[in-house]
Amino acid sequence: MRHEFSPWVLALAGACSAVCGQEAPTLATISVTAKGYASDELETPSATTTVEREALLRRGAVNPGDALRGEPGLSIASDGPQGQNPVIRGLKKESVVLLVDGMRLNSAQPQGAIASFMSAGLAQRIEVVKGPASVLYGTGALGGAINVRLPQAQFAPGIGFEASTGYDSASHGVNGAAVFNVGGEQHAVMLGASAARIGDYSTPLGEVPRTGYQSDSVLGQYRYRIDAAQQLRASVQRHADNDVWYPGSNKPHPNAAVVGSTTVHAPRQTRELNEVGYSRNGNGAAPLNLDVRLYRQEVQRAIYSYAEKLGRDIAQTQVRFATDGLDVKADWLVLPEHLLSLGVNAWNMGASPDRMLASPTPVSPLVRNLPFADGRISALGYYLQDDMRFGSANVLAGLRHDTVKGSAASINNGAQTTGLDRTDSATSGNLGVIYEVSPLLRPYASVSQAFRAGEMRERFEASPRGDGYHYVGNPQIRPELARQLEIGLKGGGDTLHYSVAAYSNRITDYITGRPTGQVLNGLPVKQTVNLGEVVLTGVEAQARWQFSPRQWLTAGYSQVRGENKDLNEPLFQMPADELSLGWSGTVAPGWGADATLRLVDAQSRVATQFTGGTENTTAGFATADIGVVYQWARQTLRIGVKNLADKAYFEHLTEGVSGREILAPGRSLVVGWTGKF
Repeated sequence: MRHEFSPWVLALAGACSAVCGQEAPTLATISVTAKGYASDELETPSATTTVEREALLRRGAVNPGDALRGEPGLSIASDGPQGQNPVIRGLKKESVVLLVDGMRLNSAQPQGAIASFMSAGLAQRIEVVKGPASVLYGTGALGGAINVRLPQAQFAPGIGFEASTGYDSASHGVNGAAVFNVGGEQHAVMLGASAARIGDYSTPLGEVPRTGYQSDSVLGQYRYRIDAAQQLRASVQRHADNDVWYPGSNKPHPNAAVVGSTTVHAPRQTRELNEVGYSRNGNGAAPLNLDVRLYRQEVQRAIYSYAEKLGRDIAQTQVRFATDGLDVKADWLVLPEHLLSLGVNAWNMGASPDRMLASPTPVSPLVRNLPFADGRISALGYYLQDDMRFGSANVLAGLRHDTVKGSAASINNGAQTTGLDRTDSATSGNLGVIYEVSPLLRPYASVSQAFRAGEMRERFEASPRGDGYHYVGNPQIRPELARQLEIGLKGGGDTLHYSVAAYSNRITDYITGRPTGQVLNGLPVKQTVNLGEVVLTGVEAQARWQFSPRQWLTAGYSQVRGENKDLNEPLFQMPADELSLGWSGTVAPGWGADATLRLVDAQSRVATQFTGGTENTTAGFATADIGVVYQWARQTLRIGVKNLADKAYFEHLTEGVSGREILAPGRSLVVGWTGKF
């Protein structure tokens, strides 16, 4: 990769090694996701968040959604412990591009979280770009991008081994992960595995049934060094979840006298990814870096709807989303002040859900009712980006063109076979500048444009679903277009790192599912529609301050406001305002401690017309987490308590019938260990 550390970061590192017996200064945070190559977040004119492995282990998160909870500008839409979908600045899963090692996870999800199809136990770090990011990541990146970076094979000579394990008393859940690396001059092999066994968790008001599940991941990578500049690689990833229920999906059925309520569950779901790649690192004489990858990813899900009174499933869907992709990217240091990067991304995803429904009544046998057949979405995009340096100013400018095509052989159980094709083209762009007045004072401003074409369910869904609605897709749905203005301030040094951002994101042709008031086959209808315009505005801030040697204070704040301009009311399901405060430090040789306080405001800004009065206000809450850490050799043991006061609460983005949302876990003892050998 090109210049992984800026000159001032390298200078800090050298100073650190030269000073003996003093605490090392904090080095810059490096992000690959923000610019497409390793770069200093303090030299990036956009808002970013990076959660390192140490923090992931401390939080005891099993999936990436849970790992990002409480970060400024981020929130979680939850329909169960496994179904934790990250939300960026009020924009949900359809408007966020999720990546694993830079490869898209883009299959449609009716329930659960696509972000949970990878293990946080194996993640080395999670990088987040907040705000429109279509220049690098194409369709869907209206809210931003989240990249989960997994271990890579290392050429470091010898054998390396790292392991971790954790336990929490609320769910009696246990998890563990291990990574093994063998390296030499020309060959490197990495193998990793993780497992989680989560039980039904307890709240202050009792146990929540059907919240347990099992999760397993394995991954491997082989790298071959052709010469000092060139490498080949092959990677595999496998993930499986078993016996997952989504209690937030529980809703009364229209025929409640017979069916009662229904709950969506997934007996088994898997993700498999295979990748081959080639990379070339440039040098002073030939400053061109190149990376090429081919990959195939398959996500398979079994989504069933369980009728409580009948004691059986009244809907069963088996579906496989298969995606073939090609990514080519290069960056070229044309001049010392200009780093040009360009890339091509192409992918094709296909699916043919096999759905069985109880018909003509809920007590009838299951019969085939296919929502669509041979659904396909293909995308081709190419971009050019210039990272420019003019004295103390860093200017980032990018332009991208995408073509996205959707098609299907039929929808509505074969009833419609025409009018199903649609092709959209869009241009995305960004222009940002950040100016270094001093290392601690770096104002920035950016304007960006992004787009999102309709995904598979939004285009082709035409079927009853287990939540009691008959869904009507729209094959001719228009793509959304987002335009954002952001201004901010960043700074970093030995003892203080901070960032502040304010933004306004205007989205036209906003895609959503809206109840129509009609009834089809005895079920209320929800149809995919374009709203005219929505506007999201907000502010966020985060800071980390070393107020004395080995003692750190942290703070974060988020506020987002969404407005549905069509109905002149708040946008549906906006996160509540949130403030977090934290402390961590050394309390004795080898011993450390930490504490975190989350203060979440009540959410009274709800959509009434759009939802027909079904979105209720949510009470505010405060939670505290504490922990004690002991380190010896290359091992760490942490014992902590989450939700110290045993607070009974749920967050506003918790799915469920208003007044019956499931509570978050109560007080929980958490134990975590990690070691390197």
